[in-house]
Amino acid sequence: MSQETLKLIALILFAGMYVGIIGLSKYKMYFALGVAAVYLILGILPVRELPTAINWNVLMMISGTMIIVYYFIESQMPNRIADLLLGRAKNVMWVTILMSLFSGLVSAFIDNVATVLMIAPVGIAVCRKLKINPIPMILSIAVSSNLQGAATLVGDTTSIMLGDYAKMDFMSFFWMKGRPGIFFAVELGALATVPIMMLLFRKDRQPVHTTERTEVHDYVPSAMLVLVVVLLICASFIPGKPEITNGLICVGLAVLTMLLDLGRHRKAGETLKALKSVDYETLLLLLGLFCVIAGITEIGIIRDFAGWIVKVGGSSPFLLYTLIVWGSVLISAFVDNIPYVATMLPVLSVVTQELGIPPYLFYFGLLTGATLGGNLTPVGASANITATGLLRKQGYEVKFKDFARIGIPFTLTAVFVGYVYLWVFWR
Repeated sequence: MSQETLKLIALILFAGMYVGIIGLSKYKMYFALGVAAVYLILGILPVRELPTAINWNVLMMISGTMIIVYYFIESQMPNRIADLLLGRAKNVMWVTILMSLFSGLVSAFIDNVATVLMIAPVGIAVCRKLKINPIPMILSIAVSSNLQGAATLVGDTTSIMLGDYAKMDFMSFFWMKGRPGIFFAVELGALATVPIMMLLFRKDRQPVHTTERTEVHDYVPSAMLVLVVVLLICASFIPGKPEITNGLICVGLAVLTMLLDLGRHRKAGETLKALKSVDYETLLLLLGLFCVIAGITEIGIIRDFAGWIVKVGGSSPFLLYTLIVWGSVLISAFVDNIPYVATMLPVLSVVTQELGIPPYLFYFGLLTGATLGGNLTPVGASANITATGLLRKQGYEVKFKDFARIGIPFTLTAVFVGYVYLWVFWR
């Protein structure tokens, strides 16, 4: 079978998988795993590439953090934080906005998936106390966490990749070459989403108040979550660290949390419950998606798309910049932005050299589009998949239209603001 035929089959299967995921969301794990299996059988993804195709770091982070979060929830700390939030917010709309902004702030410094796993339980506890559907709040938390990933060098894997490729340090994201960095583009985009949230949740004006003060049974899980944050931030500054460092941190602290609980309370049943709390369906969905994305990368579809952007952009810096930003949004809505950014960085370096212009406008535009584009679909980013998995475990099935109602306006608003900002300051 020729390479071009394989490429066409890969593209058809890829498109079919997403149609299935959107139309039959209950079976999305099976669509992803099924297409991944066909890719392996046909050689679209060579079997030898399978171990490296799977992002073990993300899977380990999710598994480890979910276990710690189980103990965190059992300790009643999310309910205590919910009490404090409800005592300070005017109404349901502002609770949602504050939770989303807080999620974004945390996500600027640690991985988006870890952020969702830490903050979503608080959001669920808030919604339970208010007796409202948690889907809008949890999706807003996930989307906001994705939005802030490009704000700092340590906020997202793609940011780390850009920093390494362009020899940028932590402060370069704030100020570089006498100009304000991408941090301000992201923050302005985040602020622009506040009116969007006020519009989306304008009917949620029910006043909130609580006189409750939930008693926290155990502070160890909370301490472990704080330790996760601290260690993830510290690890982000270590050059040349193994790719699974963050995963090892989360799994290691999860094991320590289980051992401490077992040693103090002598309840093996609680340890089994913690292990069962891991969302294995989400992990399998991600595993399948990693393989499919690696397959279309291996067969050259990502490279073809990158080449098309550059070809159409031609010699016009503005047109090229526009295509990079919005093309990155489109492709990142369906594939992992990591292989895409890895493909585009050297391409942009060569193109800007040929045009005789600095590459930073295009680097920042690439990062803005690729990082925020995942918010267009519920499977466009690992954090979104994690959030929908958490909701499913609570008995709430997220439909594509539920996610689109929040993800699309968030994405278009934040990207547009960043797009204009970067052109004004870096053209």
